[in-house]
Amino acid sequence: MHKVIEVQPLDGFKLALTFDDGTKGVVDLSDLAGRGVFSLWLEAGVFQNVRIGSSGELAWGDEVDLCPDSLYLRVTGKSVDEVLSAVASSPAHA
Repeated sequence: MHKVIEVQPLDGFKLALTFDDGTKGVVDLSDLAGRGVFSLWLEAGVFQNVRIGSSGELAWGDEVDLCPDSLYLRVTGKSVDEVLSAVASSPAHA
């Protein structure tokens, strides 16, 4: 549904994001840092090496990736239902 098209790492495990629909914002991922697979981010320089994958997801090496839709929800504060209802009411393109 949504893809990240620009990402800039910020201090404190935050990312400035731009999505393919023009939405921009900052997402705070500090609640994930150091937990499970996200412990990788605690290694020097790893969090700053974020890249955008082919499906608009954010990735850190081959070990960690984040779904662009979950990031969109965090940035906008919208619920899943709000986003899905907007998609459902959009005209389909063949």
